[in-house]
Amino acid sequence: MIYWFMKYIAIGPLVKAIFRPWVVGRQHVPVTGAAIMASNHLSFSDSIFLPLMLDRRMSFLAKSDYFTGRGLKGWATRMFMKGTGQLPIDRSGGKASEASLNTGLGVLGRGDLLGIYPEGTRSPDGKLYRGRTGIARMALEAKVPVVPVVMVDTDVAMPTGQRIPNIMRVGIVIGEPLDFSRYAGMENDRYILRSVTDEIMVALQRLGEQRYEDVYASAVKERLASQAS
Repeated sequence: MIYWFMKYIAIGPLVKAIFRPWVVGRQHVPVTGAAIMASNHLSFSDSIFLPLMLDRRMSFLAKSDYFTGRGLKGWATRMFMKGTGQLPIDRSGGKASEASLNTGLGVLGRGDLLGIYPEGTRSPDGKLYRGRTGIARMALEAKVPVVPVVMVDTDVAMPTGQRIPNIMRVGIVIGEPLDFSRYAGMENDRYILRSVTDEIMVALQRLGEQRYEDVYASAVKERLASQAS
């Protein structure tokens, strides 16, 4: 209930009026049934604009830190994340990664849309980086299509670390669903998982024409942080 309230009454109309988001390829989103919406990740606001512009409900896997804050700010952030369809996951790896996988599979098992950022974190510079194979394993285990999505100019509208957004139009480009049924039963083959993930990243690169770097975004962030210190 809170999801639809925030989408159509509390937040959605205001966000649409201010940023006037445009969408290309909306017809590629399945009308029914589960699917993974695989998006590039430029800004925190990606998780707001994409669900807002789709008719169907969708959920994103979000880092658990957003749900553990204290005080009024922590409560407000937690309510906002829940209201916009975010699901808390632990990104520390190991058993936490398995739990995250199960959380995503639960969404897909209900026949819903699940949003995933294959890069695993926001791009530090607007480039597209190497995808993590978790998305491939989830797609193969759930036997669902993967719909590539490119967010446009959200990093300009809401740069990392900036509290007040820049008022401007942002866009969403949605590509044709990718079918990986040919790999049925191979979800534990790491070479297949890498191949599927790379195919998803190629689709994103072609759709958005971002410059691609075959390294993990997290590694680039670590390098930039060490250079700044």
